[in-house]
Amino acid sequence: MEADRVLLARQQFETDGFFLAAQPLFPDHVLASAVAGMDAVKTGDFDTGVPPSNDALYDPSRLCKINDAHLASTCIYRLLTNEALGEWAAAVTGARMVQIWASQLLIKPPGSEAAGHVGWHQDRQYWKFWRQPLGLFTAWIALSDVTAESGPMRFVRRSHHWGFLDQGDFFGSDHEALKADIQMPTGDNWEEADALLPAGGVSFHDCLTYHSSGANTSETPRCSVAVHMRTQEAEPVSGDTSYYISHLDDSAHCPVIYSG
Repeated sequence: MEADRVLLARQQFETDGFFLAAQPLFPDHVLASAVAGMDAVKTGDFDTGVPPSNDALYDPSRLCKINDAHLASTCIYRLLTNEALGEWAAAVTGARMVQIWASQLLIKPPGSEAAGHVGWHQDRQYWKFWRQPLGLFTAWIALSDVTAESGPMRFVRRSHHWGFLDQGDFFGSDHEALKADIQMPTGDNWEEADALLPAGGVSFHDCLTYHSSGANTSETPRCSVAVHMRTQEAEPVSGDTSYYISHLDDSAHCPVIYSG
């Protein structure tokens, strides 16, 4: 990976709280296999014999969120452990180590309207089993082309500098009402940016960066995998028995995808 590209990626991530790798990162056959794996998992076909950690299947009327899809599908697992993803995750964050600790298959059907919304939130709101937000981020892999019409993620530039506000709601559908209740620091601006990506493109965002997504008004589902990661700086809360930090020592469940 070229040093100039690494520097620019890290600078944008540190400045804006997100970075878009807007060219496909994966070989065509790896991406195609992952899409096939998604199609199997969403109908309850798990080739590993391990079901997702939540009981969810595809519903064409609302956003579909299937947890830990990488454990249910060998093809999705290969996508998430592909060398390119680990290298980019490390380049963007400056990490010496990158470990996956959770994944979510996210499918937003066309015509789902507000039932396909994701409300404005910071991921840290749902990740309090980690001691601090430092070293926690998400890689969001597009499994289909993500256009302005398909309900892309929207990031609020520089919002990770606001600190942990604990305001917003992933499950909220009224974006304007949620935005009105978020108390950003005086003098800062609310500046949104759409994450438009081709299939195989990836966005990376900090766990404090505010983000949401709207309705899919296109004619096809918007498909993705959100991969939750940590660097060597993130430490779990001592004594916490939460599901997502109880498997950190299991390399199959929580693979380390970069170590350098």
